[in-house]
Amino acid sequence: MAYNAGFEAACIDTLVSAAPELADALLGIKAKLCDALPIVRQNVYHPAFGGSFDLKTVLPALVPELTYDGLAIHDGQTASRELARLLFTGDSMSDIERAALRRDLTAYCSLDTLAMVRLVETLRSLSEQT
Repeated sequence: MAYNAGFEAACIDTLVSAAPELADALLGIKAKLCDALPIVRQNVYHPAFGGSFDLKTVLPALVPELTYDGLAIHDGQTASRELARLLFTGDSMSDIERAALRRDLTAYCSLDTLAMVRLVETLRSLSEQT
């Protein structure tokens, strides 16, 4: 399950280019992607969306108990930038800095994963009410 599967598919394509030995497994994942964005866009609206269907707008409206506010990394662009920094310049970081960045990235990715689980649960619950 993804939110904006087109972005995720493009990331998988980049990984295939970078690691062709993993192409079969990666393309298998890509083939299974299911996108929650069109489901939300076509079936759900909440005034708190304010016209946006971005996950960081949709999530607090539909799953208010989850928030990115307390995290050091709270958006995908920052997570991508910090992951690149870890991968390409991590050797020049202190062990403490590298460990902290890994912890921050793990916390962000964990919450993103939980967000998708809870969003799907909420969408299922809403569909049962109709």
